[in-house]
Amino acid sequence: MNMPDKRPISFYALLTLLFFQSASGLYGGGALILDTTGNFLQLPTALLEGTPFQDFLIPGIILFTVLGIFPLIVFVGLWRRKMWAWLGAVMVSIALIIWIGVEIAMIGYASEPPLQLIYGLVGIALLILTQLPAVRKILQSKPIHHETNH
Repeated sequence: MNMPDKRPISFYALLTLLFFQSASGLYGGGALILDTTGNFLQLPTALLEGTPFQDFLIPGIILFTVLGIFPLIVFVGLWRRKMWAWLGAVMVSIALIIWIGVEIAMIGYASEPPLQLIYGLVGIALLILTQLPAVRKILQSKPIHHETNH
C-alpha cells in the first residue's frame, strides 16, 4: 500500500515566504512604477539623493520583476514540484538579501519602519529553508498518486 505524499511544514513555510515576497514585490514595485515620485508609498525622493536614480521607476521595475514576478513563478514551480524551482528559490533569497544590502548601502538603514530588517530576515529565512533536507527531499522524489479500484 502506497502512502500518500506528505509535504513537510518547512516546505509550506518556504511557499508562504515566497508568496509573501511576491505579493510585496508586486505591490511595492507596481506602486513605484505607477507613481515614480514615491508619494503613494510615502517615500520621499530625497531618499534617492546620492544614488544613480532620479525617481523610483527603475527600482520599481526591479522590485516588480525580480522580487515580485520571479518569486511567484518559483512558488508555482515549487507547488508543482519542478526541480528547477529549488534553484529559483535560492536565487530569490539571494536576490532579496542583495536588494536589502544595496538599499542600505545606497540610502542607509531605517529602523522605523523596520522593513529592511524584516525583508533581510525573510531573505535569510528563505535561504535557510531551501537548504533543509526535508525541502530538498520533497523536490527530489516523485509524488505518489493513488489508484482507484473500479
